[in-house]
Amino acid sequence: MGIIRDHPELALFLSLAAGYLLGKLRVGPITLGGICGTLIVSLLLGTQHVSVDDDVRSVFFALFIFSLGYMAGPQFFANLNRRSLRFFVLCLVELVCVLGIAFGLAKSFDLDVGTASGILAGAATESAVVGTATEAIGKLDGLTAGQIEQYQGHVATAYTVCYLFGLITIVIYTSQIMPMLLRINLADASREWWQRMRGNQGGLESGQREAMPDVVGRTFLVTRADGRTVGSVQEALSGRVTVEAVQRGAKRLTPAPGLKLTLSDLVMVVGLRPDTIEAGREIGPETAAVPGLDTPLATQQVAVTDKATVGHSIDSLVARHPEFRRDGVYVTDVLRGDQDIPAAPETEVRRGDILTLVGARAGLDRVVAKLGAVVKNDATDFIYLGFGIVAGSLLGQIVVKFGDVPLSLGTGGGCLVAGLVFGWLRSLRPTFGAYPPQAATTLKDMGLAVFIACTGLASGPQAWPLIKEYGALLPVAGIAMVLVPATVSLLIGNRLLKIEKPLLIGAIAGQQCSTPAITAITQVARSSVPLIGYTITYTLSNFLLPLTGPLLVGVLGS
Repeated sequence: MGIIRDHPELALFLSLAAGYLLGKLRVGPITLGGICGTLIVSLLLGTQHVSVDDDVRSVFFALFIFSLGYMAGPQFFANLNRRSLRFFVLCLVELVCVLGIAFGLAKSFDLDVGTASGILAGAATESAVVGTATEAIGKLDGLTAGQIEQYQGHVATAYTVCYLFGLITIVIYTSQIMPMLLRINLADASREWWQRMRGNQGGLESGQREAMPDVVGRTFLVTRADGRTVGSVQEALSGRVTVEAVQRGAKRLTPAPGLKLTLSDLVMVVGLRPDTIEAGREIGPETAAVPGLDTPLATQQVAVTDKATVGHSIDSLVARHPEFRRDGVYVTDVLRGDQDIPAAPETEVRRGDILTLVGARAGLDRVVAKLGAVVKNDATDFIYLGFGIVAGSLLGQIVVKFGDVPLSLGTGGGCLVAGLVFGWLRSLRPTFGAYPPQAATTLKDMGLAVFIACTGLASGPQAWPLIKEYGALLPVAGIAMVLVPATVSLLIGNRLLKIEKPLLIGAIAGQQCSTPAITAITQVARSSVPLIGYTITYTLSNFLLPLTGPLLVGVLGS
C-alpha cells in the first residue's frame, strides 16, 4: 500500500475503476451504481491514509455541478408554469420531509452536522448534496481544522450507508409496492395511457423500437387516380402524405400540384405509415420499389425557440404550420434534456426541446425557420463554459444572513445556479454556447466520480468509528427518509393532484433523483410512459435538493 500513499493518483483512478465495476453488480432489480461503488472502494483505500489535494476535489465538483445545471436549465425554467405546478408540489414535499427528518434526527440523537448532512444526502440518494454540504462545513465558524476534517468525513460515511438502504428502498417501493397500493397493473396502465396519447395506436415496451419506421415511402401504380392532378390526390388524403416523385414510362416528372396523372404512372408518396397505406385507395395498387424513383429524405434536429410554438401539442403544431403537410415534414422524436419523450400527437412542445424532423431538404429548411434554430453541438464552447463556472464561483461567495445564521450558495450552489441560467440561455438561441450532450454528460459523470473518490479517500479513517457509534440508526434513517416523502407524495399526487398513476410513480422516482428506480419502473411497466413524469420532478429536484445541504449545515452549525 506504500505505492498508493506515495502516488495518490493511483488510488484515485483505482477507486474509479473498481468502484464502477462494483456498481455493475446486480441483485434482482438493484444495482449500486458507479458513484456508490466508487465511494465504498475509496473509503476502503482511504483507511491507508491516502490523501489527494483538496483543489482537485473542488475543480471536479465545479465541473460536475455546472454541467448538471446546464443540462437541466431549459427544462427547469420550462417547468415553472401552472401546468407543472402539481409536479412541483411533489418536489416541495420531498424537500420539507427530508430536511425535517434530518433536523429531527440531529436534535433527537445529538448528531454532529456532518453525520446529519450525510444522512440527508444518502437517504435522498442525491450525491450532489455531499458536495454542497461538505463545502458548507468547511466554511463554518468556530471549528478547528481537525473538526472540519472529521465532520466532512462523517458526511461521506453516513451518505454511503444511507444511500445503500435508501436506494434499495426507493427501487422496491416505487416499482413493486406502489402499483399494488394504487391497485393497478403498471404495464397495462402505461399501455392504456400511451394508447390515449397516440390515438389508440399501440405503444412500445422498454428497450424496444419499431420494426417499421414511422415515416415511409411507398410506390403506387395509377389506376383510380387516372386523370386527376397531384394536388387533388393530396387534398383527398387531407394533406397527410406528399407526392415526392412521378414516373411516366422512362421519364421522371416533377410532381407539381397541377400535374395530371395518367394510367400506369408510378407515383411515390411519403408520409406516416398508416397514411401512406391509405393512399392506395386514391391512387391504385401498391407496387414494388422502382429503381431511380426513390427520393432520399433528410433528417434535421431543431431546437424550439419560437415563443408561439411553446405549449402546443405536436398535433397542434402541424395544424398551425401548413409547411409540415405541404412539404412532407414529420416529427419523429422529441429530446428533452437527456430524455427521449414520445413524439405522440398530444406531446406538448416546450422551449429548448429538440425535435427530430424528417422530410425533403427544402421542406425541412422552411419548417426549421418557423420553429427555431438548427442545433449546433459539434464542439464545446469553452469560452461559454469557462465564464459560466467563473460566474457560478463568484455567485457562491455571496453571504446572506438570516438573523444570526449566515447562508451562502457556496461554489457548488453558485455553479448550479449559473449552469441553469447558462443552459437556459443556450436553449433560447442555440447558435452559441455549445456544450454537446455527450461532453456534458461525460464531464458531469467524471466530475462527480472524481469528487466522490477524493471525499472517500479523505474520509476513510473516520468511517468505521462512525458506523460503530451509530449502528442501526443510519440504515433506519435511510429507509425512513425514503418512505415518508414517497408515501406523502403518493397520497397527495393521487387523491389531491389527480396525477395519472403511471406518471405519478415516475414522478416520485424523479423527486428522489433516483435513476435506478426509474430504470426498474420502466422495466416493470414495459414502457417509457413513467419517464414523462420522472423528467419533470427530476429536473426540479436536481436543482433544489443540492441547496438543502448548505441550508441544513447553516441551521445546525449556527
